[in-house]
Amino acid sequence: MEPAVLDALASPRRREILRLVWTGEQTAGAIHRAMPDVTFGAVSLQLRSLVEAGLVEARTERRNRFYRARPEALGPVAEILERMWDDALWKLKLAAELEETRRGPKPRRRRKKRKQ
Repeated sequence: MEPAVLDALASPRRREILRLVWTGEQTAGAIHRAMPDVTFGAVSLQLRSLVEAGLVEARTERRNRFYRARPEALGPVAEILERMWDDALWKLKLAAELEETRRGPKPRRRRKKRKQ
């Protein structure tokens, strides 16, 4: 496997974007909305890395860019990723990794109002 592919898969954010575009096309805006803790610019940089690694292809239509995964670029690893994405433990691991790599202030927890 190419080093660029392995490097792309090393990032939890890029793996999450790859999961989002695995079964169908998504616009950059839709991907950004699915990852509200990341800026649009950061999503764009991650998408560029995935495109350069050959894991995602992009097409332009009017003012939008549509992204779609290229599972064939991963060969047998594609099946492993699909199984991993269905696993509940993996989802918990991803949430922890995304929180760990999050930049900026931590989101505030909402306090429940007490009934008086």
